[in-house]
Amino acid sequence: MPLTEKADVLIVGAGPAGASAAHYLGQYGLHVIVLEKSAFPRDKVCGDGLTPRAVSELLRMGFTIPEEEGWVRNYGLRAYGGGHKIEVPWPELNSQPSYGSAAPRLKFDHKLIQHAQKSGIDLRENMTVTRPAYAENSQRIIGVYARNNQSGDKQEQLFTAKYVIDAGGVSARIATAAGREKIQNRPMGVAVRTYFTSPLANSDMMESHLELWAGKPRESELLPGYGWVFAVGDGLVNVGLGSLSSTAKPTGIDYRAVFQTWLENVPAEWELTPENQHGQIRSAALPMAFNRKPHYADGLALVGDAGGMVSPFNGEGIAYALAAGRILAEHITQALGRNTSAQAERAMHQYPVELREELGGYYTLGRGFAALIERPEVMRICVKYGLPRPVLMRLVMKLLSDAYDRRGGDWMDRLITALTKVVPKA
Repeated sequence: MPLTEKADVLIVGAGPAGASAAHYLGQYGLHVIVLEKSAFPRDKVCGDGLTPRAVSELLRMGFTIPEEEGWVRNYGLRAYGGGHKIEVPWPELNSQPSYGSAAPRLKFDHKLIQHAQKSGIDLRENMTVTRPAYAENSQRIIGVYARNNQSGDKQEQLFTAKYVIDAGGVSARIATAAGREKIQNRPMGVAVRTYFTSPLANSDMMESHLELWAGKPRESELLPGYGWVFAVGDGLVNVGLGSLSSTAKPTGIDYRAVFQTWLENVPAEWELTPENQHGQIRSAALPMAFNRKPHYADGLALVGDAGGMVSPFNGEGIAYALAAGRILAEHITQALGRNTSAQAERAMHQYPVELREELGGYYTLGRGFAALIERPEVMRICVKYGLPRPVLMRLVMKLLSDAYDRRGGDWMDRLITALTKVVPKA
């Protein structure tokens, strides 16, 4: 028989989603065990950027990002395309700060889980979760089996809890084992990135390149996807390529090769040369718009990438992972305080309801956006005629970055809020 440990809540994965849920659950005084397959510090393929919405969630957690400790702040977006350039500052909002930040995930994830540990949670590293554990004669998940991948011992250990959270990223191993497959008609993104030492590290704006060329601009092949460059501290920039599909169907495109072609044709003054490169080119899938559901059923809740919580508008996942962890922790705490299992289930089923109310309409708009811009001719028209219009671009940036006030705000905020309410919720 495997060794058994019990907790109030068991979390699989210690990325931003798992760390957020763990932090809040620990703050509520619950016994929380977090199982992480790697050992910190460990890397994660990501754009590394923290939008103002993500920063606001970190501030809620009491997680500080002081510049003197190397946290780079950025104050807006500089976009290039169609021969145009425009700079749009992050807006002044009631609900979010007017700055973003960035740090490599190698650093960010480590510090975030350390912050969660201050709330009294129990982190177990190098633990590979193999399968869910079910209650006898039931589909209810009551724990997971896991083994230590450093010990060389293949003996599995059983961890049980009143609630299990899959925060295991795009693979969503526990959710998949429980039969929660991806919804194929939801958007899927791809991110490819690496790091360089570059003069661009001196910029306090995030740069977005809406057209990627295989040679001289407008005289060579236009490559699929869009590019980004922004500072992450220590003289480094994160340089990446993103691509978006309106469905999960494979595109057949070698995005690493596309990224390499673009790098070979960027301006020489960027100094993105092999000698200045730090780390390999790595890629990852970005599951979007709630592409895996239900977010709660039978004792298992999903947060972050495991629940497809990446925005179709910009590939942002950290802000929504942090928010989902916070919301889920509130509902688990409420459920554990109920007198009967039926009452507890009612409390838990409010978690997906609240997620849908908060993000469902916004993600539906994002699905429409994805269907439009994956068509090159539409994207070309948008870039050519939209980028030179500052008012339009301020509205677009608010929409794409989720930098708008849900309550009050200016006419742009009210317009976006109204749109998210009239469309069906994802």
